[in-house]
Amino acid sequence: MRKSVTLALILCLVVAGAVPPAAASVSDSHSTTESTAPAPTAAQAPTNDTTDNTTTLTVLSYNDVQTAAAEDGTLPRMVTLLNQRRAAHDNPTVVVGGGDEVSPHSLSPLSQWRVPAKVLNVVDPDAEVVGNHDLDYGFDAVENFSNASEFPWLMANVVDQETGETIPGTKPYTVVERGGVKVGVVGVADEKIESKTAVDFDEQGYELRNYSETASEYATMLKEDENVDVVVVSAHLGVPVAKNLANTTENVDAIVVGDDEIEYPPQETGGAVIMEAEARAEHVAELNLTVEDGEVTKWNGRLLNVTDDVPKNETVSRIITEAREDELDDVAGRTEVALDARFSSNYHDETALGNMITDSFRAQTGAEVAITNAGGIRSNAIYGPGNVTVGDVYNILPFRNTLVTVELTGAELERLLASQVVPLESWTGQNYGAEAQLQVSGVTYEWVGHENESYIRDAWVNGEPLDEDETYTVTVNSYMAGWEDSVLEDAPRVSNSDMLYGTALLEYVRENSPVAPEDTNRIRRVDDVTEVQSVSVRKGTATVSLDAPNGTTNVVADSFYAVRGDSGERLKAESVTVEDGTVKVRFDNAEYRKLAGDGGMLQIYGKYDTSAYERVYFEHSVLNADFEASGSGEKKGHQTEDGEQSARAPITQGSASPITAA
Repeated sequence: MRKSVTLALILCLVVAGAVPPAAASVSDSHSTTESTAPAPTAAQAPTNDTTDNTTTLTVLSYNDVQTAAAEDGTLPRMVTLLNQRRAAHDNPTVVVGGGDEVSPHSLSPLSQWRVPAKVLNVVDPDAEVVGNHDLDYGFDAVENFSNASEFPWLMANVVDQETGETIPGTKPYTVVERGGVKVGVVGVADEKIESKTAVDFDEQGYELRNYSETASEYATMLKEDENVDVVVVSAHLGVPVAKNLANTTENVDAIVVGDDEIEYPPQETGGAVIMEAEARAEHVAELNLTVEDGEVTKWNGRLLNVTDDVPKNETVSRIITEAREDELDDVAGRTEVALDARFSSNYHDETALGNMITDSFRAQTGAEVAITNAGGIRSNAIYGPGNVTVGDVYNILPFRNTLVTVELTGAELERLLASQVVPLESWTGQNYGAEAQLQVSGVTYEWVGHENESYIRDAWVNGEPLDEDETYTVTVNSYMAGWEDSVLEDAPRVSNSDMLYGTALLEYVRENSPVAPEDTNRIRRVDDVTEVQSVSVRKGTATVSLDAPNGTTNVVADSFYAVRGDSGERLKAESVTVEDGTVKVRFDNAEYRKLAGDGGMLQIYGKYDTSAYERVYFEHSVLNADFEASGSGEKKGHQTEDGEQSARAPITQGSASPITAA
């Protein structure tokens, strides 16, 4: 499927960090797509053409095995499914991996790449590409796991700055011949391979060349000089960037994608068929290419689910089980609540698990604040209630990140929080929803997920309003500590612990079992900050009247509550109504007075529906109002039990220190 002209470059914006799979491009993971003929059913083998000059080539692919590499679950079944598809037909068949296969997983802190490399030898791919997480152990480790592999590792556009040679242990491409069909496979990655690893490319003497130019150069060479019939690019760069690759290269027939971890059954863009099998060995992509006189003329393809009905490959199961037996299967403790390690949960909002993780950091270092990035919480699974094993902990926090404590001013802490906010109106926000992308301990803050707004409003450190000029100790993981162009990069170091961030959580679970972390509203999403009209008291009810945000169509009554910023103490509203542009939030007066105490700043939060936003991920928008409240119910502006309200309540809007995203 050569293109006659080079299409214009389409710039695709891609968020740094692992993308939550909740935003998969398709809803049916057994989807079928085609160019001219229907794809085979699960029981059918692709039919090979019998004409002299025509052959059907089958390309099987997988990507981002990651945490599955240390679990006796989907990966042994995926290997069986691959072998079943190999045996289902007489077609020449090639198997290509999409990268991020040897990390991260629960054995990473213990045996690094060794178990995945053994398993991949059983998979027996024809080629693998180096993904960003395959660099988790550094550049030197690539040659080690390559030497342990019985197949080639590819990476064409990461080269030595001086010699132009690829990473030791890798090749830019490989050529495979099957049944008279020559297939060239090229490996590339985009710029995220730098930003999403802890290795310093410049310091190690490597440069990243343009993925599109590099792929096009090798694809053309393979067609013209090596006389290959089919060019497959194994591209660790996500589907949106793969589409750009397809539109800006010549001679590329198929693109096996990894990195953004979505279900993307084979689909054609710019003359190339793109496919991605999500992650964690949950799918296999199958593409059938009709090759005629050295050209691809037709194709069909689909994603296949790895289900419990597929038997486990005994060899792979044994490799993983034996590796786990020594330590990972030991019970570390118990959890009385579910621990949510799903990407979608931890990227978008606070989780009880995220709270426990960051609390464990502070328990080790004694810092005032702890912060961890959502992308460092892995496995995309829910654990418990029940036993928590050592393997569970290291599956959740599998990287070799250690604890680093720094000093930040309040203003710098605000900038750090704001730098991770993804607004709804951005490309990422429109595809995955607004995101906070952090989990925290010791700090509570409001984030506004809209462009042209101050991303961080009110913030408190251990119950006290954040002081921009105050200096705070903040513990982060070592990956975050190296973030370029962030306030962390040059922050004064208080301590550098050798303790792995996963080990910090492991010790916390052991010492505090049974654990029961809670969502304590540390991270508060806000879509609209509204004004308080009045506060009145009548017949045992305290009513706070608010301006309804623009476009309000409905309120979610049972979601409204008041909270003290200094203590986090909450009071649920008894009822909420919206009428004539006013939201009335009613509380039990005795409980309201108790919350107000002798006065102080209160915040009201609640969910509402609006025509102002097209929501993504979150079902409802959230409003917020801050006001100075009295606990007596008899001060100026408050209506008493028996009297009529004599004056409008003297409302002081809560002050904030808004900043823009770094």
